[in-house]
Amino acid sequence: MKKIVSLIILCLMLSPLSGCHKETEPEKVKKVIRTLQKAAEEKDTRKFSAAISRDYRDSRGNTFGSIRGLLIAYFYQYPKISVYITNIDASVADASAQAAFRAVFTSRGAAESAPAVLPESLGVYAFDVAFKNESDEWKVISAEWERVGDADKP
Repeated sequence: MKKIVSLIILCLMLSPLSGCHKETEPEKVKKVIRTLQKAAEEKDTRKFSAAISRDYRDSRGNTFGSIRGLLIAYFYQYPKISVYITNIDASVADASAQAAFRAVFTSRGAAESAPAVLPESLGVYAFDVAFKNESDEWKVISAEWERVGDADKP
């Protein structure tokens, strides 16, 4: 009986350790990327925009408004968007974070024909994304991307 009581006490002491995993800051950054992925696939501009800082600026001259406009244009142009993200490498330093990853984008037409099964457009892009912590939420402050394979072309 003493062994059973000891075992129960031990289990009760260890159970909080296994069930209380606190999400790390790099995990939170990766979660924002997954949220953006899902928002793109669902064509949810509100959810996508909520993850972008109003202070967004990138080296191409894009701002929050122009990124939102670009997104709406893509949603209009492509009836179905699929995004597959690989190898997210995220690091956090104080109130800023960086994430690098690759994303595969495909689009399918609405018709049920061979073109509907095969992607109309396919692109693999390398992303380098900067985040800042705004009111305890990670927001994209800047992003750089290039199509994989295009950098090698003259």
